[in-house]
Amino acid sequence: MTNISERVGSAEKNGLSEGKRMFKSPQNNQGPENARKRKKGIGWKKEIRKNWELYVLLTPVILYFLVFHYFPLYGLQIAFKDFIANKGVTGSPWVGFKHFERFFDSYYFWRLIKNTVGIGIFTLLVSFPVPIILALLLNEVKSLRYKKFVQTVIYAPHFLSTVVVVGMMLLFLKTEGLVNQVVRIFGGTPIDFITEPAWFKSLYVLSDVWQTMGWSSIIYIAALAAVDPSQHEAAMIDGASRFQRIININIPAIMPTIVILFILNAGSVMAVGFEKVYLMQNDLNMVTSDVISTFVYRSGILEAQYSFSAAVGLFNSLINFCMLIMVNQIAKKVNETSLW
Repeated sequence: MTNISERVGSAEKNGLSEGKRMFKSPQNNQGPENARKRKKGIGWKKEIRKNWELYVLLTPVILYFLVFHYFPLYGLQIAFKDFIANKGVTGSPWVGFKHFERFFDSYYFWRLIKNTVGIGIFTLLVSFPVPIILALLLNEVKSLRYKKFVQTVIYAPHFLSTVVVVGMMLLFLKTEGLVNQVVRIFGGTPIDFITEPAWFKSLYVLSDVWQTMGWSSIIYIAALAAVDPSQHEAAMIDGASRFQRIININIPAIMPTIVILFILNAGSVMAVGFEKVYLMQNDLNMVTSDVISTFVYRSGILEAQYSFSAAVGLFNSLINFCMLIMVNQIAKKVNETSLW
């Protein structure tokens, strides 16, 4: 009996020690983790097979950004080189921050910064709130037929090309144009709006508001459509006026949308559109119309200073990127709504 009990106890000890070794084994420890990874991998593949149509629709968008926005980043290195065409991008010699220093030390640096920032901030202050106000007003219109008519009228300018818009401005605002004819009727002195430097920023921003306010208001109108009507009914029972309901119900409801779009607009404050500025620009208004984008075009395309223009463009993009991060962090702290 003693021998039997000893053998049983020895077997139990051996089994326990073997179990401990198996429990401590790295391979056994990784078992559940590997199982989770395999399950996650299978789930990811299953999700793609389940919604493959959506991924196919998304593929052209991904390819667009890869081809036109990410692959060209390879050429940014010429901003730190003296680019020579026959040597290519990789064969051109490195010069460090030479082109950046040249731009910072140039006499036109502050003029470009002043004009670019001035137009960008002016556009942000005027163009950004107008679609919000327009959406709030349209949301209060009860007549569906009148509302559709107004929306059609204000959406239409969005579909006009920039060339057409600038052509209309040149036609109406020239010395013998319609606007100056009205000025003459009221006894005023005609103004050549297109060549007058003081009028450039106002014409640029106001024409942009006219062209984009209707289309930009669509997203706010969609956000207002999601507001619960019972909130308005309760407010009306409590005696709230229409203005009070707009301030206390509608605006808070669309505030996250407003914050997100404000962050995106603030992040492109120095990305003043090249096409419209270039079309409106002439030798007489160059003092106020010359911005970074037009300067990059002249120095890079017309004067073939590829490295220098790349450095100027990179500087402009970095400022926009810093603005985006800064405004996003401020919005995150103040309103708890942000892009990331």
